[in-house]
Amino acid sequence: MSQSTIENFASLASLVPHEIITHSLVEDVQLPGGHRMALLTLDNGFDHTKPTTLGPNTLLELHATLTEQKRRAAAGEIQALAVTGKPHFLVAGADLSGVKNLTEPVHGRAMAELGHAAYDLLADLGVPTFAFINGVALGGGLEIALACTYRTVSTGANGIGLPEAFIGLVPGWGGVYRLPRLTGPEAAMTVMIENPLNNNRSLDGTAAAKLGIADALFEPADFLEQSLLWADGVLGGGTTVQRPNAVEPNGNPAIAARWAAAAAKARAFVEAKTSNAAPAPAKVLEVFEAGASITQKESAALEIAALTELMQTNAFHNTVYAFLDLVQKRSKRPAGAPDAKLARPVTKVGVVGAGLMAGQLALLFAKNLKVPVVITDIDQARVDKGLAHIHGEVDKQLAKGRISGDAANRTKALVTGAVSKEAFADADFVIEAVFEELAVKKQVFAEVEAVVSPKCILATNTSSLSVTEMGRDLKNPERLVGFHFFNPVALMPLLEIARAERTGEVALATAFAVGKALRKTSVLVKDEAAFVVNRILLRLMGEIAQAFDDGTDAATADGALRPMGLPMTPFTLLAMVGIPVAHHVSESLHAAFGERFHVSKNQQVLISHGITSLWTPTADGGAEIPESTLRLLEFGNSPSTAADLLVRTQDALAREIGLMLDEGVVAGPQDIDLCMVMGAGWPMHLGGITPYLDQVGASERVNGRKFHQD
Repeated sequence: MSQSTIENFASLASLVPHEIITHSLVEDVQLPGGHRMALLTLDNGFDHTKPTTLGPNTLLELHATLTEQKRRAAAGEIQALAVTGKPHFLVAGADLSGVKNLTEPVHGRAMAELGHAAYDLLADLGVPTFAFINGVALGGGLEIALACTYRTVSTGANGIGLPEAFIGLVPGWGGVYRLPRLTGPEAAMTVMIENPLNNNRSLDGTAAAKLGIADALFEPADFLEQSLLWADGVLGGGTTVQRPNAVEPNGNPAIAARWAAAAAKARAFVEAKTSNAAPAPAKVLEVFEAGASITQKESAALEIAALTELMQTNAFHNTVYAFLDLVQKRSKRPAGAPDAKLARPVTKVGVVGAGLMAGQLALLFAKNLKVPVVITDIDQARVDKGLAHIHGEVDKQLAKGRISGDAANRTKALVTGAVSKEAFADADFVIEAVFEELAVKKQVFAEVEAVVSPKCILATNTSSLSVTEMGRDLKNPERLVGFHFFNPVALMPLLEIARAERTGEVALATAFAVGKALRKTSVLVKDEAAFVVNRILLRLMGEIAQAFDDGTDAATADGALRPMGLPMTPFTLLAMVGIPVAHHVSESLHAAFGERFHVSKNQQVLISHGITSLWTPTADGGAEIPESTLRLLEFGNSPSTAADLLVRTQDALAREIGLMLDEGVVAGPQDIDLCMVMGAGWPMHLGGITPYLDQVGASERVNGRKFHQD
């Protein structure tokens, strides 16, 4: 780089004064074959709790270090260079906390150019370069490895991938060009599109080697030693590197056709996953497709332009807010949670019920708490059926290799059943999972309170009923807490912990401690009908249902929210939740909050006729509402356009969330967003929901102010 360019990059670095710098530490290693290798270790000086990341100061140091090593290579002082990382990490990617502060396009471009300037040195150092992937290698971390001539990976490495499409960017430091040439275009689309959009999946070392990302795979115990010996073999000519998946599309029509087919398949996947509401996946595909017929340098120009553009989008900033500020930070320090020291130990758990939800809860408690769990029901046949289901789920996990045989046997042994609630006598925590009817739940707790110890915490998994009313007749209502899971329990990370009017600090602290032990994201909510997620979902679904009942055609009503990129359409969500369940919760919310929550007469008709979904599949792969269903329903004559319905729903959500915050349902809009991301799977490019509502003007239209003040 010229001196002026270095000064420009130094100016960029000054914008991130608090960056935790990942240093480039070099030591020379004399290999057995006589070659001298410069071993560059990326290390920020902290333990594994502080991942190594790439900010502008880090990249400047890396560039300076590699520049010196290139000089040494030219002088014959070294014959190779290898890059590795501190324990458990190569590099975890760009420093998002710093990158989010680069708000001007010129700064975004400079950051993109700086990465290329450093990585280009690895690709053209004058001697072979190696990456020893010893741990997490995400985004720019993996792109460091891809820029090297050769790569090894540890079988113990996890978190390998290019997640930029998830974050709102593109793999902008060469990954989008280099990866498909190593793995083939199909696997590259899995890594760059499918994995990021499937809950940000990543690869382990074994999978990375199988795809062709790495040339050799070694065990973690002596990974560095084996990698050095392997590199020595490559340098000496005794080890031949085989790359069966490697391709070059430029000038090869057959490979170019594979490239185009992979892009087309990925584009259909993006459409199905996001409705093209987020710009990053499309930009990844655009650069990927162009890369088939251009040089790496030309691709770099496209990558820099794409990064510059995407770093200015709401989608990127919303994603960073949701991922970094909420999921990575706020979820670990729940707002309003009491002192953890108040929590009581839980050595045995009771679950009232033996149905599907009760079985999911029992299995979760047994697997994660590793304490005895007893389920109860009204007769032995139901208890036996519940236990059989739990054992069957454990067997499925064993068959898939997710748990060992010993772990499976231990988990099964921890779960027992009984027909008498006397089995809860020595339990420390009892949760009910019975029918969603207030009188039923009150009776359950009356029976449980009669047999448990005075210190036992009582919890309800209700999704919409009043926890306060549930405990109204208890002798010790201070020990009752709402403990609402989402279905499927094992997969959905959110846990809404509801404080009733008389819930005590000890019960609340114990609930948070148990939630943490269960590896859930716990959010404190006020005991208001449907808490957070279901209240927002039902408000949204109610707007769509009312528009449909008023005469809006089904396709328009169900597709109106497409620009939001939600994980599923309202009618699909209705079928998944179950029309009877959604209708019942709508009635509860209507009773609590009035006309804001629409109760659909048409849904009651569907329930009465046993119809479980509005849409049915057609022979051509589409969907339709059968004429037989439509004849049962009654419609008004006030149809809405998709555009009007979208705005109306935006405003309804902004109004409802504004009321929830005024009521103190949660501590702030951040908790609303965290709940919608973790409990409903709403996309991070919306920031959960409140940043999006600010950006489309809904917050100011209905509340007179934004949820987030700039």
